[in-house]
Amino acid sequence: MGSGSFSVSGSGSVSSLVLDGERGELVRAPVVRLGKKGGAKGSLLDEKAVIALRNHSEAERRRRERINSHLAVLRGMISGTEKLDKAALLAEVINHVKLLKATATEQAKGYTMPSDTDEVTILCEPQTANTTNTSFLIYASICCDDSPELYPELKLSLRNLHARVVRAEISSLSGRVKIVFVIMPERGGSDEVGKNILVDSVQHALRSVLDKVNSSIAFMPRTSLLNKRRKVSQFESSSSSS
Repeated sequence: MGSGSFSVSGSGSVSSLVLDGERGELVRAPVVRLGKKGGAKGSLLDEKAVIALRNHSEAERRRRERINSHLAVLRGMISGTEKLDKAALLAEVINHVKLLKATATEQAKGYTMPSDTDEVTILCEPQTANTTNTSFLIYASICCDDSPELYPELKLSLRNLHARVVRAEISSLSGRVKIVFVIMPERGGSDEVGKNILVDSVQHALRSVLDKVNSSIAFMPRTSLLNKRRKVSQFESSSSSS
């Protein structure tokens, strides 16, 4: 796209065609009156006016090129958008981003990633399969700063429970760690009373570990990392309510 055209009228004025950024079309710029012929001051003003108009048109051209370049990138990312106008293309991009976000959220449900919050969560789920000889399983997790004291404390606390850890998943990120345990009761502890006792015991054990780990870290130079909100929540499915 050109930088605009200029014309001088017989009455001593200069005008130009510049690109309107909103409408995307050439429009006539305001008329600039030229000074008297031979006047040094008028000649200088005329030259500045022409330069200003030329700079405005050139800046508008570069802006349009940048916009078109960005639109070309978007069209290259989403197939079938080559013939869409700008408004339709942007709407399609928004829908595509929403779809990607929803897909990422759904896929993230299968992963265990630590958060910035120190927390213990307990989830008791009914066990329909008979392979474990129990009526429920406990899904317990602890999320906190990673430290050498964490793992020995967890091992000691879980060993004292009347339960068996059948699976554990560990993930770490930026000095944070989250561990998820799948726990089943020992033989004879799968009734309603035994279930409630075990849920309370697991929660108490993990909360004690969290308190001990945070207390030990408080004496380290990284005390600024302890300004986190501690949250302990217990969730129990409606089908296994007490």
